[in-house]
Amino acid sequence: MTINIVQAIFLGLFACLASLPGMGGTTIGNYTLGRPLVGGLIVGIIMGNVGLGIIVGAAIQVVYIALVTPGGTVSADVRAVTYIGIPLAMMGITAQGLDPNSAAAAGYAASIGSAVGTLGTVLFYGTQTMNLVWQGIGWKAMDAGNWGNIKKTLPLVDYVFPWISHILFSFLPTVVICMAGPTMVDLMKEYLPMDGLFMKTLFTVGSLLPTVGIAILCRQVIDGWQDWVTFIVGFMLAAVLGMNLIASAIVAVFVALINFEIKTIAARPAVAAGPALDDDDEEDI
Repeated sequence: MTINIVQAIFLGLFACLASLPGMGGTTIGNYTLGRPLVGGLIVGIIMGNVGLGIIVGAAIQVVYIALVTPGGTVSADVRAVTYIGIPLAMMGITAQGLDPNSAAAAGYAASIGSAVGTLGTVLFYGTQTMNLVWQGIGWKAMDAGNWGNIKKTLPLVDYVFPWISHILFSFLPTVVICMAGPTMVDLMKEYLPMDGLFMKTLFTVGSLLPTVGIAILCRQVIDGWQDWVTFIVGFMLAAVLGMNLIASAIVAVFVALINFEIKTIAARPAVAAGPALDDDDEEDI
């Protein structure tokens, strides 16, 4: 599996769209296109292997399932993880001959994604730093108090100038790294054999990374012991019964519907009971 220049350009374009608020807002960009689970489908379409893209995206998404950016603090850039890490992981899994559904492939994908996520943090802060230049232009126009100049400047500051930042720190790095990806994968395949210490260490560490993501998610959403029951049921569906994500999601929807009906019935006001009938008052027939 290789990446040609057209595919690299599309990957770079989506890397920009995944973090550019002016294009559909943060909800469509960062929280949708930038997520590995969604980006895996997009990357799979671009690279011509949708199944592998979704599998790799799902494996990486588990690591970053509870990633938040409080106060703009970014520990890992999912934009880079998605549109650089997923293509590299797909090429690596194909080159190494790994079964995409195996634990080794999932560990490999998680490790590559984490490494790229750290690199993406540097690119993210580079983008934000350069955006300060455009923000300064906007503030200067505001301070001048010329309304006509403000109306011309602010759209450029919001929708045009940021593209320069994203081209330099999102588009170009994505294109260059993805184009160099096959060479890097070939070097890894030649000098880092599957039975070597480095690759075994890589798979071991990668297999532990999803645990970190799940632990962070549990810490955020679990308030009491009742929530652990739901978590354990989901684990049993996947680990014990061998159900995939789609089947588990259908069961979850069914349980949620039952829970909704029970709470709806409990919330209904009680119907007042009528007066009891007295046998003495009944008419004798």
